[in-house]
Formats: sequence, C-alpha cells, structure tokens
Amino acid sequence: MNVAANHENPGHIASWYAATANDKRIRPELEGALEADICIIGAGFTGISAALELAEKGFSVVVLESERIGFGASGRNGGQIVNGYSRDFETIERRFGPETARKLALMSREGGDIIRERARKHAIDCDVRDGGFFAAFTPKQMREFETVKASCESYGISGMEMVSKSDLGRYVSSQRYVGGMIDTRGGHIHPLNLVLGEARAAEALGARIFEKSRAVAVDLSGKRPLVKTARGRVESRYLLVCGNAYLGNLLPKITERMMPVSSQVMVTEKLDPAMLDRMLPADYCVEDANYVLDYYRRTADNRLLYGGGIGYGGQDPADLTGIIRPNMIKTFPELANTKIDYAWSGNFALTLTRIPHVGRLTDTAYFSHGDSGHGVTTTHLLGKILGEAVAGHAERFDVWASLPSLPFPGGRAFRVPLTALGAWWYGLRDRLGV
Repeated sequence: MNVAANHENPGHIASWYAATANDKRIRPELEGALEADICIIGAGFTGISAALELAEKGFSVVVLESERIGFGASGRNGGQIVNGYSRDFETIERRFGPETARKLALMSREGGDIIRERARKHAIDCDVRDGGFFAAFTPKQMREFETVKASCESYGISGMEMVSKSDLGRYVSSQRYVGGMIDTRGGHIHPLNLVLGEARAAEALGARIFEKSRAVAVDLSGKRPLVKTARGRVESRYLLVCGNAYLGNLLPKITERMMPVSSQVMVTEKLDPAMLDRMLPADYCVEDANYVLDYYRRTADNRLLYGGGIGYGGQDPADLTGIIRPNMIKTFPELANTKIDYAWSGNFALTLTRIPHVGRLTDTAYFSHGDSGHGVTTTHLLGKILGEAVAGHAERFDVWASLPSLPFPGGRAFRVPLTALGAWWYGLRDRLGV
C-alpha cells in the first residue's frame, strides 16, 4: 500500500483532502484578550456555518479552533450530501410525535440547499456534484428503501426513485447489489475545500478565526461568557459550543451525551477516466444499506474515494485499509491491483438516540453536537439555526432543543462495549440477510 505520509499542509492529517486543499494558509493563534458579540468554539462545519450566518447579519464573531479549520470530521468525511437524519421519519414520529416529525421533515433538505447556495454565492471551488445512490444487497433492504421513500413522500419530500436490478448499471456497475434508490437532491463535494471557503467568506465579512487556540476553560458564571485559551481569552455576549467529537472534556454536560466514533477512508491512485465512467456512470456518490455501511464516490481528479468501517470510542484499527480495501475489491474486482495513495481515519459524534443533541447551557451559551453520521448536511442546517437563535429567532432552535437526549448506558466505562455489541448484532443480521 502506497499511503502518503507527508504533505504541505501542516496541522492536518495526511489525507487527500489536505493535499488538495485550495487554501493552506495558517491562521494565527489567539494572543491576548478580545471582546466580541459571539465566540464560537470549533471551526468545523457547525461552527463555521454559524460564523458565516452571524457575520452576514453584522455580528462581530470570533472562532477558536484547537487545530486547523476543518481538522476534524468536517475535513475528513466521505464528502457525501446525504439528506435527512440518522433515523427515519417514522422512528422520529414514534419517539417525538407527529408535529415534531413534521417540523424536522420540513428542515431535512435544507442542509444540502445551504451548501449549494453558499458554494454559488461565495464562489467556493469544492467540486459540487448532484445525485446520490443507496445500494441494496438484499430484497429486504429494497423493501426498507420503499418504506423510506413512501414515508418521505408522506411528509412532502420528493426526489427519490427506486432502481431495479435491470437499471442498476445506470448508477453503479457492480454485481453485489440487487437494486437501490436514488436521491436526486443528494450529491458530493470536497468537504475541506467547502469549510475553508465558508471560513474565507466569513472572514471577508469581519469574522476572526484563530487556529491552534484550544479552549482550556469556559466560565459561564457571569453575565458574559468567558473562554480562555493557553495564551488568550475571549469575552462575548453569546457563546456557541461546536466542538463535536473533538470537544474533549471541556464541558462534561455535553460530552457525556455523545461518543466519538471513527470511520476509515482511503483514496486510490489516479484511474483511467473511462474505467470510472463504467464503474459510476452517473457520477453519483454511493452508500450501501448495511448497518455498518460502505460509501464511495469519484473524485474530481479521477480517483475512487472509498470509506467504511467503524471504531466505537474513536479507536483506529491497526490497519486503516484492512476492512475497507477488501470490500472495495468485492464491489469493483477490477481494482484488485490498484494502489492506495491516501488512507486516514476521523471521528464523528454519536448520540444514543442518533439524533443531534442541541440546547442551551445558559441563556447565553448554546451548543449543537452529535449528528451521528449525517453531519455534512445537518451541521450546515444546525449552524444556521444557531445563528438564527442568537439573532433572536429561536423558533427552529427550540424544536431541536426540545428533543430528549439520553446518556449512554453504562456511562463512559461501558458505552463502547455495549454499543459495539449492538452493532455486532445488526451487522450479523446484515450478513444473514434477515
């Protein structure tokens, strides 16, 4: 395996995204004391989405990032615009009631719209492509897709079409699948270039972003939130906490309700464009229907980006490609001898309910975490909603904040083995086709 060990983008992991980033400038570390309307912890999708929303409204914004913009899941994910949430609307309605389900459904496509609108408005070069395909291994999974499609349509959500075995080759040329479903409003992007472009747009409107500026203490006892870093401090009217899986132990009230989970991604050497045209004729991104799923897509420079695997607690496997490379070859046998140029891992935040955890720590401190595998779109939606709430329009924020959030059974000591046991059971069901 030819895995890239170095690149010219210090502070990021050695990913294809970091190597092909459009903006490799290093922002300064915070030094000294600042005041602002809004202080945001975390320069991933949620934090930068909120920063851009608020900067557009004329607020003074300071963003504190412990590493680099997009260092975490926002700059490491599969780059897929997957609409909706990690639980279907029937489950949401059963848990939270029909009115809440209706309100969440109305927002479920907005994240993808925000991404496309910002890419156009701010001329962000992030390889936006339209269309997503969900692949089924079994007739049971096809029936589940039909249920999902019908449920979405009952909430007024269109754009999904079932794909039979005979039409499968229009989207993916693989013998592994029996059919699937397309989402015409899905798609894929270069996620690191997207968040960097959004950060640049926020800075053009006056936002200040500091890298290598980890928040080491948060004081919410006074009228104005105070955030301290190793070499500075920010006092603000409002604080937005958007650290997600990389928040650490800064605010236990948040972190006890989520668990970091790792996923692995690899990128092949450059391939013959004609081969990629045969493999993925529509240039849609693909994810399968298994509980522990694989996802893949074509890159703008004619590689195959393939991801999958899972590590509860954020633990990386010893061999980053040990699980996903064999699956790639099962999907596309013609890639058996293909070199892997990049391989990396990254953590996303999982909640017990698989629904984002959104709320207030105080009247002036808000947070959003735990997008549970649907972060590319949901973070953009929730970042915008955080900005709305701070600006005095908290109606949509309050819908999310009203959802119950539960701690993981067994606390920190047992949340990983218990969750892994559940994943093993569902993975066994996938393998048995039941």
